[in-house]
Amino acid sequence: MSQPISGTIAETYLRRRGITALHGTANLRFHPRCYYWPDPDSPTETWPAIIAAVTDLGGTITGAHRTWLDPSGRDKAPIDTPRRAMGHLLGNAVRFGVAHDVMAAGEGIETMLSLRCVVPTMPMVAALSAAHLAAILFPRTLRRLYIARDNDPAGDGAVANLIDRSREAGIEAITLSPRLGDFNEDLRAAGIDALRAAIRVQIVPEDVVRFMALEAAATASAKVPGGAAVLSHPVTG
Repeated sequence: MSQPISGTIAETYLRRRGITALHGTANLRFHPRCYYWPDPDSPTETWPAIIAAVTDLGGTITGAHRTWLDPSGRDKAPIDTPRRAMGHLLGNAVRFGVAHDVMAAGEGIETMLSLRCVVPTMPMVAALSAAHLAAILFPRTLRRLYIARDNDPAGDGAVANLIDRSREAGIEAITLSPRLGDFNEDLRAAGIDALRAAIRVQIVPEDVVRFMALEAAATASAKVPGGAAVLSHPVTG
């Protein structure tokens, strides 16, 4: 019953959060009137919502996450719990790209979408909470895991647990730390250039070349008159 986010309130909301890299987000959908039940004693309401598919390593949908929005797209809906997940979440995640040897993982959808603005080709997953981040399942081919830390005690605990699990599995774990509460806060407060610079020094050099090259090409193209026309892989939209 949902539809692609392009041209919808969902896209408006994400772009207002500074998120412009919406490539490869087919598992994010939009529903104009998604049911919301405040509590057992209240009538059911409907609000626009971003619907995110939670999948296992094989791509099978195991659950869904809903972010209810204000009809203007300016913010989340003015309700008590504008985010809710349902289904089998443990070990699974909302996925952006197919992970092989390198992957980034974090809690929130907006956190990971913010990272994708500056590392556009790195596969990423949003586990939806600190507890679920600590329990994500690893692809068998994974060799390096970047962990996008939320700057709070729950985030620190999730990172510590995930590092231990990664090491036991023979996977190199590298923590990516925001300056503020999370990477979407950083993006909105300081802008994309500052976020790009902060991430560039936190990932290994070979991954800078591998996963940030597209972003570098976009920057170089923007400095050349008519350069946008030569970009074969735009990073937005």
